[in-house]
Amino acid sequence: MKEIEFKIEGMTCHHCVMAVKTELREAGFENFEVKLGSAKVGFDGSDEKSEKIVNAIEKAGYNVIE
Repeated sequence: MKEIEFKIEGMTCHHCVMAVKTELREAGFENFEVKLGSAKVGFDGSDEKSEKIVNAIEKAGYNVIE
């Protein structure tokens, strides 16, 4: 299993955390930990899944900091 931590810009409250968690679940991810300003996601597979994670975070309304 691969685990990557993503730094997230713009998260300020518990609602932000819940929005990111919801989008990650809807994208099919189950192994994650979301805190203010970051998300650590575990997954099997390829770089396509990393892109899918970034897309889920952006769909929640936040930017991933590279």
